Amino acid sequence: MTIMYQIINGMPQQVVLAGIVELHQTIFGDAGTLISKLESKPSLTVVVAKDKEIIIGYKIGYEMDRDTYYSWLGGVNPNYRKKGIASKLMDVQHQYLRGKGYQVIQTKTMNRWRNMLLLNIKHGFDIIDTCTDEKGLHKIILEKHLAISKKVEE
Repeated sequence: MTIMYQIINGMPQQVVLAGIVELHQTIFGDAGTLISKLESKPSLTVVVAKDKEIIIGYKIGYEMDRDTYYSWLGGVNPNYRKKGIASKLMDVQHQYLRGKGYQVIQTKTMNRWRNMLLLNIKHGFDIIDTCTDEKGLHKIILEKHLAISKKVEE
């Protein structure tokens, strides 16, 4: 198995977008508004992991301001988990963002997504706050400073 990683600026082409939507539906159970939400994000960046031409993972984010990037959505096909794909997607995203001059990455997660919470912490994110969103869901806000952060070895 050879996994390829690709960085896409802006909306992905239809075949890649369809793979992301299908995977998002598999992981989260609802992809109905995903495309319209993607279209509304400024300076959208998508990192995908592919096994041949099949999308097996993705990491999506967008610019909050000139220095700050929001890492918004991500997931890996359940059949490909525990192979380091989520870590590699994050590494590719962070390296790309450093090169683009971003200083800070911010993200949110929930306690029920513990693997994502732990992955973020392992990759140098700090918990900076919590909040309750418009749906009443409790979120954990994490932040990473790119210039000074170092990945902890797994």
